[in-house]
Amino acid sequence: MIKNNLTMKIAILGTGGVGGYFGGKLANAGCDVTFLARGEHLKALQLNGLIVKSIKESFHVKPIKVTDKIKDIGKTDLIILAVKAWQVKDIAKDLLEDIHDDTVILPLQNGVLAIDELKESLNAKNIIGGLCRIISKIESPGIINHFGINPTIVFGELDNKKTNRVQKIKELFDIAGINSKIADDIQSELWKKFIGICVSGLLAVTRTTYGEVRELKETLALMRELLYEIYVLSQKIGINIEPDFLEKTISYIDSFPYDSTSSLTRDVWEGKPSEIEYQNGTVVRLGEKYGIETPVNRFIYNCILPMELKARKL
Repeated sequence: MIKNNLTMKIAILGTGGVGGYFGGKLANAGCDVTFLARGEHLKALQLNGLIVKSIKESFHVKPIKVTDKIKDIGKTDLIILAVKAWQVKDIAKDLLEDIHDDTVILPLQNGVLAIDELKESLNAKNIIGGLCRIISKIESPGIINHFGINPTIVFGELDNKKTNRVQKIKELFDIAGINSKIADDIQSELWKKFIGICVSGLLAVTRTTYGEVRELKETLALMRELLYEIYVLSQKIGINIEPDFLEKTISYIDSFPYDSTSSLTRDVWEGKPSEIEYQNGTVVRLGEKYGIETPVNRFIYNCILPMELKARKL
């Protein structure tokens, strides 16, 4: 059974915009947190601690526990997986060294594939479902910048039972000042996030911010078509999503800062490997599997694919 609150040993795997912010909140509250980071980011964290600039409340945690080797973390009660979606498969194999029978793994990746990919290497009993909502990034080594959206984590058991362990995690988040919710239907919540995040590819192709894409009627129409395609796909698969969800999603996107973008968008623009396979690429493949046409998502995926292959030097 998972330990009580501050006595949990927590690992944050991936200290970027997501892991840096939420892990930072936990560490700032006095939790026993170890971060995984690499390169110049690791060096800065070791030297100066973790600096989080936020539109809500900035803070500085120093010193912090940080390493570039998963094996050095040791057995852990809660693992928050905050790496990029395309890194999940490889890192899952390395987690075996840090897991005991009651370890809980909470993935916060974009997309709907992380749970299945974790199950390929790990026992399903150790995995719960999760997602987060935040616009943040590494501003410079050791510094996280949260600049949009009220940060939130939504999570739950894969069978949607309200177990003791998810209640304890909720208590932990409450203590750390992290806005969180135990999902009534985690699959539905994952798909709702998935539908909205796939707009990132549209921003990348049109080289626009959220504000720019929604103010031009032509790109706004493309965004609506993109969202509708994924909603239709979700209904074919049997995901429980209310009919007015698309309008709610568009209203939610309207609340984003005008100049904000997503991590996928920035990765594509900067010539870095992105999560395109886990976003619009997944839509295309599932559309083919279930017989649903996805022309807008296919166009976006096909446009970004050459840049993705170049970024990965494939």
